[in-house]
Amino acid sequence: MSQNVNGSQGESDARSRAYWRATLRLTTVLLLVWASASFLPGWFADELNSVVFFGWPLGFYMAGQGSLIIFICIVWLYDRGMVRLEKRYGVKDEG
Repeated sequence: MSQNVNGSQGESDARSRAYWRATLRLTTVLLLVWASASFLPGWFADELNSVVFFGWPLGFYMAGQGSLIIFICIVWLYDRGMVRLEKRYGVKDEG
């Protein structure tokens, strides 16, 4: 009987580790997108300004609106991703 309890505990630990790895992977990808949206337009502003987007130079647009839109998308993607991971790994929301 005690072997069954230890077996379910080991299974729970493995599931928790898999959930944590998936959470870290999602967070890492979205942080890379955030860093790219934050820093790359500034570094490549001259090149981006040669492209016109909605009547504005793309570098200017990214600084004024584009990065904000990307940040909102990151928050939305994080929410959707975490909801999906919680369902997949059976994590209960305590809120």
